[in-house]
Amino acid sequence: MNVATTPIEGLLILEPKVHTDDRGYFFESYNKLGLEAEADYKTAFVQDNQARSVKNVLRGLHYQNLPIPQAKLIRVLEGSIWDIAMDIRKNSKTYMQWYGIELSAENRLQFLIPHGFAHGYAVLTDTAEVFYKCDNYYSKINEGGIYFNDPALGIDWKINLKDAIISDKDQKQPLFKDAVNSF
Repeated sequence: MNVATTPIEGLLILEPKVHTDDRGYFFESYNKLGLEAEADYKTAFVQDNQARSVKNVLRGLHYQNLPIPQAKLIRVLEGSIWDIAMDIRKNSKTYMQWYGIELSAENRLQFLIPHGFAHGYAVLTDTAEVFYKCDNYYSKINEGGIYFNDPALGIDWKINLKDAIISDKDQKQPLFKDAVNSF
């Protein structure tokens, strides 16, 4: 796998080695030893999640606070999304900075988001199926969120927010300055 860094320390883009022939393609979407060797990232993923959404669905920004944070390895099985990770680590030199990347079934890129980041995405195609691994189980009591359109963050979601389909829960998330953040 090819590993690319981003301007925010800890966020990685993984590009699997794809083997193609006249039958189609094959690639390893996850290999624990490969991730440790190529990305110098050690974790034990314990939960897989999958979500299917229609165009203009916006999910986020979500995270889990200490002591049960979640790292995520995200990829798209169908369609395309604009994926966002925002650094919420208070002692980080990139605190409050965000990074976005298009993940699609076509480009097969994966986004490795470690602890201390809020995450969200917007669906760019008619539908998108998103699959991600988590290194900790979901914990409602440790759940955290930030209002997706907080002006202090300046996130470009790559969709017209007037057309965005957003859950009631995400529309009621606090502004960043008011969010509970244990990082």
